[in-house]
Amino acid sequence: MRVCLLPLRLLFFSAVCWACAGPASAQEPQPSKQGPDVIRVNTALVQTDVMVFDKQGTFVDGLKRDQFVLKIDGKPRDISFFERIVAGSRNEEAQIAAARGSSGAGVRPSDRPPLPLDRGRTVFFFIDDLHLSPGSNKQTRTMLQRFIDREMGQNDEAAIASASGQIGFLQQLTNEKRVLHAATERLVARSYSANDSDRPPMTEYQAQMIELRNEDVLGYFVTQVMRENPGLPREAAEAQVKTRASQMLQQAAQLTNAMLASLKTLVKTSAGLPGRKLIILVSDGFLLDSRNSDSYERLHQITSAAAAAGVVIYSIDARGLMTGMPDMSMESPFDPSGRLMRGSIGDITASQDGLNALAADTGGRAFFNNNDLLAGVTKALKETAAYYLLAWRPEEAEQNITKSRHIEVRVNGRPDLLVRFHHGFGDSPPAEPVSQKTKDGKVATKPGPELMVEALRAVYPRTELPVSISLSFLDLAQVGATLTTSIKISTNSLVLEAHEDQQLVAIDVAGAVYDDQGKSVSSFNKHLTITSKSNDAKAVPPDNIFYNHFCAIKPGLYQVRVATVDPKHGRAGSAVSWIEIPNLSSKTLTLSSLIVGERETGPDLDPSTARPSEPGKAPEALGQIDLNVDHHFASSSHLRFLTFVYNASGSSAPAAPTPAPQGASGPANSVPANSASAPGNGPDLAVQVQLFRDDEPVITMPLHKIQVNSLSDSRRLPYAAEINLAGLRSGRYLLLVTVIDRAAKSSASQRFGFQID
Repeated sequence: MRVCLLPLRLLFFSAVCWACAGPASAQEPQPSKQGPDVIRVNTALVQTDVMVFDKQGTFVDGLKRDQFVLKIDGKPRDISFFERIVAGSRNEEAQIAAARGSSGAGVRPSDRPPLPLDRGRTVFFFIDDLHLSPGSNKQTRTMLQRFIDREMGQNDEAAIASASGQIGFLQQLTNEKRVLHAATERLVARSYSANDSDRPPMTEYQAQMIELRNEDVLGYFVTQVMRENPGLPREAAEAQVKTRASQMLQQAAQLTNAMLASLKTLVKTSAGLPGRKLIILVSDGFLLDSRNSDSYERLHQITSAAAAAGVVIYSIDARGLMTGMPDMSMESPFDPSGRLMRGSIGDITASQDGLNALAADTGGRAFFNNNDLLAGVTKALKETAAYYLLAWRPEEAEQNITKSRHIEVRVNGRPDLLVRFHHGFGDSPPAEPVSQKTKDGKVATKPGPELMVEALRAVYPRTELPVSISLSFLDLAQVGATLTTSIKISTNSLVLEAHEDQQLVAIDVAGAVYDDQGKSVSSFNKHLTITSKSNDAKAVPPDNIFYNHFCAIKPGLYQVRVATVDPKHGRAGSAVSWIEIPNLSSKTLTLSSLIVGERETGPDLDPSTARPSEPGKAPEALGQIDLNVDHHFASSSHLRFLTFVYNASGSSAPAAPTPAPQGASGPANSVPANSASAPGNGPDLAVQVQLFRDDEPVITMPLHKIQVNSLSDSRRLPYAAEINLAGLRSGRYLLLVTVIDRAAKSSASQRFGFQID
């Protein structure tokens, strides 16, 4: 068995020391995300991703470079680079080899290294709540909750964004399901309709038909106005109808422009993330209007930005199945002649044109007339799991032109295949402003405080100066609920400089704890000076620097943002993490955070011989525990964890000390106790430890009873164990610890994600 239990005294003592003074040591941090799915081949090459499907909608695998025909503005082009990419879905296709090389040519499939199974997908849900009815809002929330609980994988990251911004601070990319559930709860149906209160009621599409002088629609409303205003000339009635329609269209254009602006911002900011990104656009549809807005140009800007950022958009009509008949829940004008219905026959199709265009022009597709919204999401995830990457070298005349150019891609001799891809490239984003230089020609760096603010507010973490954080919640007897933020800063990029006969470098570290409304509840700002024990000019700083921040905390959902800055060289790094602080006053069974450490296997220690020691005796082989901050572990090490169980039934104040029986030792699958609890007294707890990779269990420890030490405070029961990582492959894993209160018939669990290098 890979799991053994630890003597609590040693691990608990080490955990308390760490909470007060910081970790003793840790390994150097490594990038936690896999390499990008979309390969940036060369700055002189232009690339597009292509998906090919057969008539059954199945991805066509095994296609070669010479089977593709590429045309730019109608002119054939040679494909300079070709590769099949797997974008993170856990299926058979994820195990197929992918090419890795400078040109992608001449590499046999058997020579390609396999892609890891645990690469995660990046999914953004953009909810167009400016065009969403109450019924559609409810359907959308249900879809999101089902996705989070059923479809979201262990390594996936997702964000829920809304056009109106009502989700607020929770509108962030995360792998924390509790954050996504909280964001879903904030989606509240609101009335953003452009319709007015005049009679007879007029829809936005009918207003557009009036502006286009549709005789049926215009004639119907003119007749109704003249009937309600006897003696009113037809010209005046027609002017009144047109004015009403124009005002409605202007209001509708404002809503549509606001929605498209929000979507464009999301697309452009996602460019900072590696790999291909998927945006699921959920809406009741919107009308494109060239007379009252620049909506067509805005669509073009979004699709161009999507091509540059590696974004594919899939659209879902939240209205589901529609019959084309008037909605009985809405007031409808009396239309015995059928003129109004005849003139409004294209309403649904027109409202879906924008959804269809955004999807088709970015390589995705639109899903209409299906009440199961999650089916569209599932299909989108499946379709984007694999794609082909094509790159070509633009002609010299094209390289400095920002004009959008039309792309055509097809499979030669296979007209039966459906090929999806970005339909244009160009419209390059504005060039970055030229950096200011000092008199000696060096690039001027931003002031440290300005750089610190930028790093703390960054949408996605900055990595020039690697920093890792780990959050832990403990309920301490004399303090109460406490949040500890442990920070590890890698000093690889720092350079010691001579100053008053010593070598040193200075950095700034700052951070803040925010509640779910984005309000800061605790913060810190420290200036750290790192010195070397040697005066040698070649001296280097210690591998890592550690810092801990403590704060009393109330129950709720919190985000911690930390940034570190090297002000002299203008480098910054940042990290973000979420934590939920439980409400212990609810008296429900609760676990503290998992406090996780690493024990390296020494040269004289056989991993298979690790066993619990006798009670009260520190085991000679266990030695110092290195508490882990960056969640990276060596494959030869042991993962150790400690957690505390709160609100177990039968809890009471700690009992008086009782001498331990001579020679007592605990069983191999339990925590040794100085004395066992009396039968029928104290909590009756069982625990199970599991290790997952890519949502599949790789280690499952049998359920067993937690022995309660009579010296322990039964209101805060500690439990510790160790997992031997030897033999596990490199990759991302999830530790799940579940404690069951048999008397209360309740359970609680905690998770810890980590990577084996």
